[in-house]
Amino acid sequence: MHEELELKEQGTQDPAIRGTHLVSEEHPLSDDAPHLLIVDDDTRIRNLLSQYLTGSGFRVTVAANADDARRKLAGIDFDLLILDVMMPGETGVALTQSLRKEKTVPILMLTALSETDSRIAGLEAGADDYLPKPFDPRELILRINNILRRGAPAAQAKIEQIVFGPYTFIIAKRELKRSGEIIRLTDREQDIMAIFAARAGETVPRHELTGQEGDVGERTIDVQINRLRRKIENDPANPVWLQTVRGVGYKLSVE
Repeated sequence: MHEELELKEQGTQDPAIRGTHLVSEEHPLSDDAPHLLIVDDDTRIRNLLSQYLTGSGFRVTVAANADDARRKLAGIDFDLLILDVMMPGETGVALTQSLRKEKTVPILMLTALSETDSRIAGLEAGADDYLPKPFDPRELILRINNILRRGAPAAQAKIEQIVFGPYTFIIAKRELKRSGEIIRLTDREQDIMAIFAARAGETVPRHELTGQEGDVGERTIDVQINRLRRKIENDPANPVWLQTVRGVGYKLSVE
């Protein structure tokens, strides 16, 4: 049984964070350490997370609310935001929706375990991932690193094509083939396949499939996905490759 995560100097605990003892060695941060912004109205949680993440090799700045976060975002380019959903005043969902109009910084939302609607709303607003409370801080580290890896294509080998079953999607040509035969795609279908190829195996929220057109709604995306399924699925009503993730979006299965 793990002890509760606690502040070393105060010995306080918080039920939102569990699973390990907070012992952060004071080692120097590297110049390229990712810089995180924690936005939470609970002072104790901010301090707990700040101490733990700093001890895990991250640079950390904290903000108490949406207005405080905006002031800090105006002067610093952060690598990732850790954002509480239920804050007084402007909520985490509302802040995410607002930030997505001008910023692409990755956002990890912290939600209560029972806040299913808030989690879905956060993902639809543009959050990259969420973590329900109470959480193990080691899982938080894993999710942070996963998000940062996805956002660092230069550090990864360039993917030229995605293969799933008998299909190959050649990214540079935006060309889909089945057993060597080209399948004709519309420009919009090519856009969608390019997004899925870049995040193969991952759930892609509907709003990320809307493209550059501001008037493309989620219902339109559903229709476009159904058309694409008719071109690649043996049984479009029971898709194998373009799978629905209920309440969130879709994913391209490459298994």
